[in-house]
Amino acid sequence: MSPGGVGVLALQGDAGAHAAALERLGVRPRGVRRRADLAGLTHLVLPGGESTTLAHLIDLFDLRDELQRRVRGGSLAVLGTCAGAILLGRGSGPPRRLELLDADLVRNAYGRQVDSFAGEVALVGDPAPLRGVFIRAPRIERVGSEVEVLGHRTGRAGAPGEPVLLRSGNLVAATFHPELTDDPRVHAAFLALRPEHPPADRALHGSATA
Repeated sequence: MSPGGVGVLALQGDAGAHAAALERLGVRPRGVRRRADLAGLTHLVLPGGESTTLAHLIDLFDLRDELQRRVRGGSLAVLGTCAGAILLGRGSGPPRRLELLDADLVRNAYGRQVDSFAGEVALVGDPAPLRGVFIRAPRIERVGSEVEVLGHRTGRAGAPGEPVLLRSGNLVAATFHPELTDDPRVHAAFLALRPEHPPADRALHGSATA
């Protein structure tokens, strides 16, 4: 069963790369630029970009209240990556967050653009690691008791490092950019979410093959 409607916030950031990743999975997403574009959607991607600018545009185009209402009402699943993950979560200082995910994220935690990097992400319950691209990435400082960690940066000697992929109900947040690789697992797991009926199986590896 496919989602009822999939959108990508297309105000700023890497919306095109997310759209291409979704199209490779057989889904043609809608670009969301105004409140009316949310009508009929069951799934929405908040892409990476500049988090302060994205927050400003969400307010400018009157999307904030409707996004919060739809998510809290259980009718919309959201994938937030990098800046999108920052907006989903909580934290002090700018930008103004949506505060839908009980986790604290710190923006630009690894440094400037030149400090961007790629590395392995170990997925819980999946023996095959995922390649994560971290561009001016945030860091997850706190994870709420109802939030599940689905992926960690690979630490020393292969031990789990810091969390980089979270799930809470119908929200998924990644501090990296899954749209910049050919691995479909994050997007496939997001599409498998059913806002009206949250799935019991939260494992990423059951949703698609790499």
